Amino acid sequence: MSQTKVGVVTHYFGKPEVAMIKATDGPIAVGDRIHIKGQKTDHTQVVESMQVERQPVERAEIGQEAGIKIGVQVRDHDEVFKVTD
Repeated sequence: MSQTKVGVVTHYFGKPEVAMIKATDGPIAVGDRIHIKGQKTDHTQVVESMQVERQPVERAEIGQEAGIKIGVQVRDHDEVFKVTD
């Protein structure tokens, strides 16, 4: 299993459990398995849906910031990696 950095968490909304993730090093797409890693965070999940500027999208390109439903609390500056087999 290998990982490639694709982005960083810029904000976390606790009530809806949504993380704002900026794609800094690569695109993020629905269906990707992502690993969010930080000082207190170590969470892996499949991206089931995402929104860019409150519109559903299938893919966030480099430079875009996407809202992704996350099942756990993550923190600003946590790094986001795409996991591949």
